[in-house]
Amino acid sequence: MLDRLFLEHPRTVGETYPQHMAASLGVASRLFVASLKCVVHAVVPGWCKTSGSDAIVKLHSEIAPRRYDQPTF
Repeated sequence: MLDRLFLEHPRTVGETYPQHMAASLGVASRLFVASLKCVVHAVVPGWCKTSGSDAIVKLHSEIAPRRYDQPTF
């Protein structure tokens, strides 16, 4: 069970557990920064006009080619 939860998915994308953790945390940090910019944009619409959508487009172009058909649970 531990293998399925912690090691199986990283193997399917050609990474070790620490490599996959680092990649996932990198994506999370980029999304966090983008979300903060969206909050700024909500308060002051003239600032960070495309920051959120730019981050989504860039992350999608990086992540989509690596996707595999598999459940996420």
